[in-house]
Amino acid sequence: MKLLLKRMLDPNEFLSDRGIRSLSRYFLDHPYQYQLDGAAYTVKYVPAESDSNMFGGNSNWRGPIWLPMNYLIIESLKNFQEYYTDDFRVEYPTGSGEYFSLAEIGQHIAGRLKSIFLQDGAGNRPVNGGNSKFDQDPHFKDYILFHEYFDGDTGKGLGAGHQTGWTALIALL
Repeated sequence: MKLLLKRMLDPNEFLSDRGIRSLSRYFLDHPYQYQLDGAAYTVKYVPAESDSNMFGGNSNWRGPIWLPMNYLIIESLKNFQEYYTDDFRVEYPTGSGEYFSLAEIGQHIAGRLKSIFLQDGAGNRPVNGGNSKFDQDPHFKDYILFHEYFDGDTGKGLGAGHQTGWTALIALL
């Protein structure tokens, strides 16, 4: 369990400033390569929209942050906390030298997810990806879109901008 958590909580792998990525950032510099039916394929970390049609259409599962996956991770950490108790502590983030309980780590990850939607000191929200109309215009700045998924490095909202189904899970965090 600790080895799995070590990788998941490593900023050079799965841990982003905005949540848990769907594929390790390690694969940006070390793409996975394989052969199939005489053709060579490469799978690499892509933080946002796919750069290949390898898996058909826009295969964007290779790096972005998906809210439902993150929500399930947080809920699982809470459940494991009940079994392992506060005596089980894990370094978070990996390499920081700081140790937390599983419940505390879940709260930290939830904070990273919430930061996607919250304004910074300048009134900008990562979800808007620097779009000044959505960040500053008084007619738009308080209307937050619930995107399908988020850039694994910046938190910019991607995919459909009306995913109030699974992305609404943010309200439970």
